Amino acid sequence: MSLRKKILTGALGLVLGSGTLMGFLGKWEGEGQNHVYADKLARGLPTVCKGVTKHSSPYPVIVGDYWSPERCAEVEELVVQKGQLALADCLTNEAISQNTFDALSSHSHNFGSAATCASRALVLINAGRIREGCRAIAWASDGKTPVWAYVTTAQGEKQFVQGLHNRRLDEMGLCLK
Repeated sequence: MSLRKKILTGALGLVLGSGTLMGFLGKWEGEGQNHVYADKLARGLPTVCKGVTKHSSPYPVIVGDYWSPERCAEVEELVVQKGQLALADCLTNEAISQNTFDALSSHSHNFGSAATCASRALVLINAGRIREGCRAIAWASDGKTPVWAYVTTAQGEKQFVQGLHNRRLDEMGLCLK
């Protein structure tokens, strides 16, 4: 049975869209972001609610539009569950905790499941090296260089963003809990 099916049937005890994850996303993506805004870290990508974009929403996401709290809740649940199921397709370690799953889910929500699935963190976690994998959410293999904390400028240069690194550190902490 695939990890996805085990999650859906509750065989692993992991919950999609857990309260911890939704609170975590509210902290980092914004709670009550009902007006669609141009996310400056994502080169102006229209974003609403807890990080919902045109890439994840079944509805158009247009800067300046207002989304009701009900629409945000509906779409957030759909987007988060879809992302977690995509993440489950690349997870092979059934011994992960809800906190580890939620931390990886937050990372995936921010960068996309394909990027998270290809990450060193996920490779280590799948290999049973959960503690190292959790650290790899925020740090390169040297343990000193931040990862997943950069944006590409309009000039094509990588720029470190402390807020992104703070989120990675928070995800690492959740993962290690």
